[in-house]
Amino acid sequence: MKKNLLALTALSLTLSALSGLPALAQPSSTGPQPDAAPTAVPIDGGATLLLAGGVAYGLRRLRQRKAR
Repeated sequence: MKKNLLALTALSLTLSALSGLPALAQPSSTGPQPDAAPTAVPIDGGATLLLAGGVAYGLRRLRQRKAR
């Protein structure tokens, strides 16, 4: 059960990180902005490093479990 949950979590995080869709900021409500397009905000900065760290930690735990 734990392996399935871990695999599902890893898969969902990987797919969300690889989707490549930029997040769009909300326009300000300070006045009319007829031609203002939403600003694309990259969220990929630390998420990729966090994902890589999680994968490395998971692999380390698996190797330690097999060594016992």
